[in-house]
Amino acid sequence: MALSSPGIGSNMDVNGIVTQLMAVERKPLAALDKREAGFQAKLTAYGTLRGALSALKSAADVLDDPSRFLSASLTSSDNAVVTGTASGAAARGSLNVQVEQLAQRQSLVAAGQVSVDGTLGSGATTTLTIERGTISGGTLSNGLYSGATFTPDPAATAGTVTITATNNTLAGIRDAINAANVGVKASIVRDGSAAPYRLVLQGADSGAANSLRVSVSGDSVLGDLLAYDPAGSQKLSQTTVAQDAKAQVNGVPLSSRSNVFTDVMDGVSLTLGKTGTATVTVGSSTTAVTQSVRDLVKSYNDFNKALGDLSRSDPARKITGVLSGDASTRTLLLQLRATLSGAVTGGGLTDPATLSQVGLTFQRDGSLALDSARLSSALDASPEAVARLFASGARATDGQVRVVATGIATQPGSYAVNVTTAPTQGSVTGSAAAALTITAGVNDALTVNVDGTAATITLAAGTYTASSLASQLQASLNAAPALANAKAAVTVSESAGVLTLRSLRVGAASSVTVSGVAAADLFGPAPGVVAGTDAAGSIGSVAAVGEGRRLKAAAGTNAEGMELELTGGTTGSRGTVEFARGLAWRLNSQLDGVLGSEGLFAQRSDGINRSIDDIGRQRADVSRRLESVEKRFRAQFTALDGVVSRLLSTSSFLSQQLASLTNQSR
Repeated sequence: MALSSPGIGSNMDVNGIVTQLMAVERKPLAALDKREAGFQAKLTAYGTLRGALSALKSAADVLDDPSRFLSASLTSSDNAVVTGTASGAAARGSLNVQVEQLAQRQSLVAAGQVSVDGTLGSGATTTLTIERGTISGGTLSNGLYSGATFTPDPAATAGTVTITATNNTLAGIRDAINAANVGVKASIVRDGSAAPYRLVLQGADSGAANSLRVSVSGDSVLGDLLAYDPAGSQKLSQTTVAQDAKAQVNGVPLSSRSNVFTDVMDGVSLTLGKTGTATVTVGSSTTAVTQSVRDLVKSYNDFNKALGDLSRSDPARKITGVLSGDASTRTLLLQLRATLSGAVTGGGLTDPATLSQVGLTFQRDGSLALDSARLSSALDASPEAVARLFASGARATDGQVRVVATGIATQPGSYAVNVTTAPTQGSVTGSAAAALTITAGVNDALTVNVDGTAATITLAAGTYTASSLASQLQASLNAAPALANAKAAVTVSESAGVLTLRSLRVGAASSVTVSGVAAADLFGPAPGVVAGTDAAGSIGSVAAVGEGRRLKAAAGTNAEGMELELTGGTTGSRGTVEFARGLAWRLNSQLDGVLGSEGLFAQRSDGINRSIDDIGRQRADVSRRLESVEKRFRAQFTALDGVVSRLLSTSSFLSQQLASLTNQSR
């Protein structure tokens, strides 16, 4: 029978011998494993550095936003009197605010009724017409006016409410008014009298121009209950007067329909709370930007520490970092430090021009430190200057030239702005004073084409003043669905009775024409039509592309990507635009290259991965060779095992024969 296991016949440990021999043969695999582990450690190290640099780039992204540095704070000495908000455009300083009266909504109350569900009147169809306007003159006593006049607001459309036999109760009238959405809120109060239920009408909006006039046509009972004309019959009693808010800001009188004063000064809005006096202070808000700078410092220091740990070499303590001797990463650190240590030049930037001037300095260990007090001081002194230090920013010396955009191709520098053609709006101006009497079916229809969109309106019949006619015409046109859907709008003004209708759009696409039966009466037989024009001029002495109010720098120039908006002013020289690339932008741009698909880490990682793939191929080759070697070893030792086994068998036979001869000899 054949041997069932190597070594049984010869007592040789064939498996043990082969295992030991193969252990020697496998040493190349161990060397490959060690090399691969080294490569994997480098990949991990590069991943750590890449993560740290990504955090640094995110911090730089935040600081590459000029508006972040220009945020303002507003505080009030008495929040009960006035509060407010301030944007970055607000001038820093204090405002003395004296609140004289708050805006109110008018309230009207009807005579008391025994029930909210009791039928009122005959049930005949009745129409309530509710107008908003201004009450002026006369006297007010016990909620009723005497000798007053009521002037409807031309910008407010009258609303109607229909009362029938299905809703001619106090509750039904309340619900019908609220459902009609006519600028009035209705409610029912109970006063405890014999007829306790009283209908209350309150204007939806505050302000003197939102006083109410209620006309009733139909059932006389409802007319006796609800009709209200401040200049005539008043069946409702006024309990609260509609009034504007009034205040003085630094001695300048102001008024508003609401208790919110928007843009009291550039970037400042105030909300009135009660009458009284308070001081409002506008200052720079440094909290957010200081935290953003702290984030930049921390991110840089995290990278600096990570690189130091990974590249540390200490022979005495037998410490060698994974990236010890890696010159490329050390060079990168030096480049980042050079960027953060450098000065920003160009764009009219003076001081501060370096980070050290706003409290950021490098320490002996290479870390970055922040002096928060010095940064706050710099922000308080000039947030615009600190913004230009960190972020990409442009500043126009002409207050009526606004920098809308700059591009990646825009180069730092100073660019002269010259305007050869001012942007204009399309308009129509009457050739004679407008007729002030509008007659239905005669001269009430007007067709206006604004910026290529036509709309026809019908003016309400009546006699107007030139001012009220202009207001009514403007309100009617801007409410026309065709113009509203096309986002076209107009302004209408008058001078000595002559109307001018002007498109709100600016540029060559701006145009206005009029036609229809009312055109001649409103604008005369030969109205003057003026087409809008685009702005024209140059940026940096090179002709720019004009579009509406805007000038766009020509492609291929140093100013490429710059876009300016002309908010006013004349033709000719309009000063300069100063543009600078801040340190945050430079750092961000630098890190874009490092972290990109062609950057340092991508190239190094790709190279290491190729080496790891090569090690995998070598390992496969060695493994195949070892299989062959092990087979050969086993075949050789199995053959040796057979030879030894046979020799042992022969030796045993000879020993037996010698023993037998010895016994015979005896």
